[in-house]
This record gives sequence, C-alpha cells and structure tokens, in this order.
Amino acid sequence: MANPFLRRATEYVRDDASFLSIVSPAPLTTFLATSKSKEDMFEVPVRIIGAPGSGKTMLATLAEFHMVETILRDETNPTNRTLADALAQAGFLRDGKPSVAAVRVPMESEYRDFWELSYDPLVKTKLAFWLVQARAMLGLIRNLTANRTRSIEAIEFVPRANYEAHLEQIGGLTAVGIRDRALAVQRAIYSVGAGLREPKLEDLPGDATAPYAPFDAISGIRVEWQGEIIEMNPLVMLDDVHALHHDQLEAMFGMLSHREMKFGRWMMMRLDALSPGMVMRSPASQPTHNRATGRDFRDIRMQGDGDEKKDNSRKQFRTMARDMAKRYLPMVEGLRNRNATDIDRLVPGQPPRMTPGQLRELEDRVAKDQNKLKIGPSRRKEIDAIAEDYIRRTKSYDDGPEVALAMKRILLHRYAVRIARSTPSLFEDMDPEPKTPLKADSDVAHGARLHLHHEFGRPLHYGIDDVCDASNENAEIFLQFAGDLVANVETRAIRNNALALPAREQQSILITKAKSIMDAWSFPHAQRVRDLVDAIGRDCREESLLPNAPLGAGANAVAITEEEMESLSQDDHLASVLKYAIANGAITIERNYGQGSKLWALIEVTGTVALVYGLTFNRGGFLPQKLDYLRRASGLIDA
Repeated sequence: MANPFLRRATEYVRDDASFLSIVSPAPLTTFLATSKSKEDMFEVPVRIIGAPGSGKTMLATLAEFHMVETILRDETNPTNRTLADALAQAGFLRDGKPSVAAVRVPMESEYRDFWELSYDPLVKTKLAFWLVQARAMLGLIRNLTANRTRSIEAIEFVPRANYEAHLEQIGGLTAVGIRDRALAVQRAIYSVGAGLREPKLEDLPGDATAPYAPFDAISGIRVEWQGEIIEMNPLVMLDDVHALHHDQLEAMFGMLSHREMKFGRWMMMRLDALSPGMVMRSPASQPTHNRATGRDFRDIRMQGDGDEKKDNSRKQFRTMARDMAKRYLPMVEGLRNRNATDIDRLVPGQPPRMTPGQLRELEDRVAKDQNKLKIGPSRRKEIDAIAEDYIRRTKSYDDGPEVALAMKRILLHRYAVRIARSTPSLFEDMDPEPKTPLKADSDVAHGARLHLHHEFGRPLHYGIDDVCDASNENAEIFLQFAGDLVANVETRAIRNNALALPAREQQSILITKAKSIMDAWSFPHAQRVRDLVDAIGRDCREESLLPNAPLGAGANAVAITEEEMESLSQDDHLASVLKYAIANGAITIERNYGQGSKLWALIEVTGTVALVYGLTFNRGGFLPQKLDYLRRASGLIDA
C-alpha cells in the first residue's frame, strides 16, 4: 500500500474492517468523553466545530451504528476492545451494549441548491430539512440492517410521548412504513431541486409538501441485541453543514433547536462558518443562531482553544497523534518488514551536536562579546558558574556544551543591560553588582537553543513531540508532516541505511512541508493572512534574537489590549481576516491573558508558521501592539 500518511484514511478505505484497523479512538476520548456537554449531547443540538482536517468526518464515521456493531461483534480483537472502550467513554455504549443508533448524513452542495429556488425562505428551508430527515431515516435503517444481524421487520421505532397523532405522516412506527414514507419524500423533494426548471409552488408533489417530522415524532429505537430487547437514542450527524448558505444554516438550526425534540442531532462544521466574534471568542459577541451557547445548544471544539488549558490540549493531541502513527506505520510495507513501526524511534528526539569547529567559533564569539561589553574575568567566572550549575542540576535532554556556551553569552548581555545605569567602578578589574541577580533557567536555555539555530543552523524542532506541536492540533496537518518524514525513512530503508532520522534532516523536512502548507492556503483572505503571519513571524524572530534574549525562549505572538480588541467591529475587514486566519490554522487567539496588570488578546502564530520562521513553540512570549499593526501587516492600510 502507498504511504498511508499521505492519503486521508476516509479517501482510500473501502470496507469497515480496514477502516477500524487504522482509525484512532483518540478523538472520542479527547473531545467527547471529557466534554462538559456529555450528559445531554444526545438530546440537545450539538455543534462539533473544527478546522479542515481536524477529524470531524472520521469521528462521525466511527460513531455510526453499523460501525459500532462491527466493533462489538468481535471484542477479542485488541483494536476493537480499545475502540469499544472509547465509545463507552463517549456515551455510545452502556453496559457493553449500544445505547445510541447514529447515522451520518453528508450535507452535499445539493442542499444549498434549494436556497437558490424562488420560493419563500420558509418553504425552501422546509424542503431541505425534510429531505435531510428522509435521508436520516433511510440511513438509520440501512445502519441497523447493514451487518445482517436483523431484518427490517425486527426494528421498532418508539414515539415521543403525546405525539401519536403525528405518526401517520412519517409512515407509522414500523421500519418498513418509515422507509417507504422516507423514500417517497426523498423522491418528491429531490425532483424539485434537481429539475432543470423549478415547478410552481402549487405544482409541487404532495409528498414534498405534506407535513413530515420524524425528528419530532421519534424518541427511541428498539432492536434485539444478543437475545434481549434494547432501546437506543437515535442520533443524526449532519456532516459539513457549513456547506449550506449562511441564512439557510441559520433557519435550519432553528428547526433543529426545538427543546422538546428527543432525536439527537449533531452538526459537524468548520470554524469559519461562525461569526468573527464567535471565532475570536469575543465576550461581547452576539449569541450564534440567535440562541445562547450552553442553554439552547452545546459546542464541542475539535481543537483545544476553548476553556481548557492549552498545554493540556497539546498533551492530548500528542497522545492522539502517536496513536494514529501506531496504526498507520504497520501499513508501510518497507518498515513493517524491518519491524520498524515505532514513531519515536524513527523520529527521535535525540539532541543535535555542533562540530568542534563550530564550538570554537562560538567560544570566540562569547569571548569577543565579553571584551566588547567590558566584563572582567571574575564576573565572567561567576556567570559561567551560574550556567554550568543550571546544566548540572537539570540534566536536560539537550544540555550539550554549545547550549551552555550560548546561555553564558545571553547572561553576559543581560548583565550588561542591568548595570547600564549603574555608577561605573573606579577599578577596571571590578564589575558592579546588578540590581537584579542573574539566574539561569529553562527560558534562558530555550533562548540559547533558538540563537544557536539561527546563527549556526543547529536544529531547533525535531522529535515526534515537536511534530505534534507543529501540527496545530490538527490530525490532517500531522499526517502531512509525518507522511513526509515517513517517506524519507522508507527511502533510507530501501537503501539499507539506519532508519532513525537525524535532527537536522527532520528539521529540513518539516520546514519544507510547512512552507508548502502555507503556499497552498486558498481560503478567503489567504494572501492577507500570509502577509499577516509573515509580519508577525519576522518581528517575533527579530525580538527573539536580541543578544540578551529578553523574552527567554522568544516570542511567537503579538498582543492587543482586551479593551482595544473589544472595540473591533465584526463588520471590520480585519475581523474577517482574523476569523479566516484562526479557522484555517494560521493563528490562534487567547483572550483575557493577564500580564503586567493588563488583560491582553494574544494572537499567536501556529506551529506551522513557527517552523518557517524558526520561532519557539513555547507559549507566552509576545510583542505588545495596536490594532493598526494588524491592519498594516495584513495590507488593509498602508504601511
């Protein structure tokens, strides 16, 4: 099989068994099992929001009933046991039995075509909504009979209390009646949207205009399961609802938001379908769909930019990405034959080392800086001791002699800055004490590595953890990075070379791929977003490379005061640029970040951009700016 990392699983998997062998259960446990919405996410509308490639379709496909049933039919398989455990944590199983009967309905462009008809908006919305319901019922019945474990006659639908009068419109409660009615509705409504000319309203087929509301009428599904009758909650997962016209989505969401509806409904959508205020998490933004998040519907975001700590989100994604790699690597024949299916061994985090010649050059630079700054030998000795003591105490994974030298160089410059306003000493061989004592810490060490990267080409980003962090918590981006790395490893295997990629090769491959990802951006305002992140990347790099490393590990963000950010109107062109930048993985935004007695909105470039500009992945280093900086950077006003 071709390198599976370079092709999305949903594009080349042809059967359930193959899909289950490579799909990761991590999205279920990462995004659903820990969600605050877990308790009622099968009763109220749920929006599952993520960037392109974040795993929405993969999650929906895994949760469909026929897939769940396939998993539970053979729990002796270790892969199936893992998936079953994840499904249970996410609420799809109870006591080892299915508790949810789910179906995925792709929202293809044909639904949007209904919005182009000349009918009243309410009529157009109902036509599309009834077609969705018809296809959901047909899909559910196909799911329940797909594995040939039951006949269509063995399926029973449970009505909602006090809704018996509406059963005739949906075909009754038998699966055969519901199927036949759904087929008639689908045929009639499809003929309206697919025709070359739309019929007059009074000429619409009766099956297209007669009331049809199975989501309102049905509250459960009963089937036989291993000798007993079980009742399950029905769930429809509308995939890619962002394909709908904005007004159409608003209207359809209103129909899906009836509080008494017991039919579960999830809407899988991209982040850019939301308003700029919602994407930027503005406290003053208006409720989406004219409804309040948390009361009328629930939001689950497929990337950790919500209330949870970003560092926790990063750790969760590392776990998910490793699990994906674990499943994909055995499919690469050249690596499987050499029993090389451990991503940590193939993409090791072993620190790079500089050549003896580079070390001598670095020593000379440190000595020249000491002379230039007029720092005496005794003070130099103290600074050396501070850096060496830190290296000795921490025993970092990356504490080679070049890191210690670069740390000493930073400390020399920090000392010079701190005594700049002190009274000069009367004795040339005595240096004044700085008002603030010097110290060596992890920030200084990270700053040292960043300086070494830019001055000597020493790799800064390598190892599987950095590959994960560069992926913007996006499964598809991770697969792109990992795919290029694995392709290189595969070539090494063919040539019978050592398989583990050295840090320098990893860095080169990652930077090349990051540039190609940025070059391929084609979403709205893509060029303005490129200009914006280019400006942020250049300015952050310049600040990070100051000799005294004032921000320690360096900057990868700019920050606007919350007060000024709140003044940004949603109609402002800048708001739209920021929205698409966030939604497509160019930047992230963190609101109400407290520092220096002020609250800031941090606009941070993602790992992909940080790779290209050689910036740190560490969070917190930023450059204070104004909104006009963002406008100039994105070309909205002249520089």
